[in-house]
Amino acid sequence: MATDLEKKAKEAFIDDYFELAYDLYSQAIEISPNSAELFADRAQASIKLQNFTEAVADANRAIELEPSMSKAYWRKATACMKLEEYETAKVALEKGASLAPGDSRFTNLIKECEERIAEETGELQKQPLETGPTNVVSTNNVQPAMNVSSTKDVETVMDVSNEAEMAAPARPKYRHEFYQKPEEVVVTVFAKGIPAKNVTVDFGEQILSVSIDVPGEEAYHFQPRLSGKIIPAKCRYEVLSTKVEIRLAKAEPIQWSSLEFSKGAVVPQRVNTPSVSGSPRPTYPSSKPTRVDWDKLEAQVKKEEKEEKLDGDAALNKFFQEIYADADEDTRRAMKKSFVESNGTVLSTNWKEVGSKKVEGSPPDGMEMKKWEY
Repeated sequence: MATDLEKKAKEAFIDDYFELAYDLYSQAIEISPNSAELFADRAQASIKLQNFTEAVADANRAIELEPSMSKAYWRKATACMKLEEYETAKVALEKGASLAPGDSRFTNLIKECEERIAEETGELQKQPLETGPTNVVSTNNVQPAMNVSSTKDVETVMDVSNEAEMAAPARPKYRHEFYQKPEEVVVTVFAKGIPAKNVTVDFGEQILSVSIDVPGEEAYHFQPRLSGKIIPAKCRYEVLSTKVEIRLAKAEPIQWSSLEFSKGAVVPQRVNTPSVSGSPRPTYPSSKPTRVDWDKLEAQVKKEEKEEKLDGDAALNKFFQEIYADADEDTRRAMKKSFVESNGTVLSTNWKEVGSKKVEGSPPDGMEMKKWEY
């Protein structure tokens, strides 16, 4: 059954029906979930549909199942190049080249990859290419599609085709959210009660791939291209009882405008991290266009409170509060003891006078004190 679906998928791919090919490969994978060949071929279908993050995830799965499959590394590198993940692409290309030393495609794309890396790091002072990276293949190794009769020929044609259409993104099965610090981004996928063995998380130079595959349930894939670059070696994740928590180490201390990359996004701003010697107050993100100087505002409020003109009981209470605030320990003890013991009718500041005896109440003229009976 899986073989028939795979054959139909290859035919659909050759005829440029990439969405149909993707769906047929997905059906075949449900029947044969441990077939590296199917994952590698579905990765190529995703590339043609411009679903590059999904292509990377499928290529990684194919490599995991069959580490010696050179075409899986080729397809991973192709998708990473489209995502401008040049460092990750180069690593995949070098590994693929070691597995297929006679394939000139790897050598050619490694050279292009190194040029792109040099441009990014400023080693080459030239304008970047206007078109995206393309797969360089010797025409001597390519047979016309009409003459394809073997699996190897089909794979070659799949790698040479350059046309693609956008595919509609799948509706997410689990909710996710993120927050960030100057040095890291924390992504949380709310998947409850998932065994750690069913969770796969891969990190790229500017890509995150999360897969949750529980037997008997629909697989979950979350593969965003990130707003900024990360350091894969320092990234980590943890599967908890109610969620999967992923920590992405930022390559630069910049504020991401969103988790996922967008061409129209605002240029990220560098975050000023405090030095060890100083201890400035932390700043927090705000949706308001202007920032508030909270230190200045606090000083202004205190000044206004101090200069505020009060009348009656409010003025008297403020006067007593100022006396208490500026008093020494004995004076404060005398004020509290006299006030409590006299039921609020006496307020003394002399501890020597009230410290050794009980302070009796002294009601105002014309009034008398009564004991409250419960």
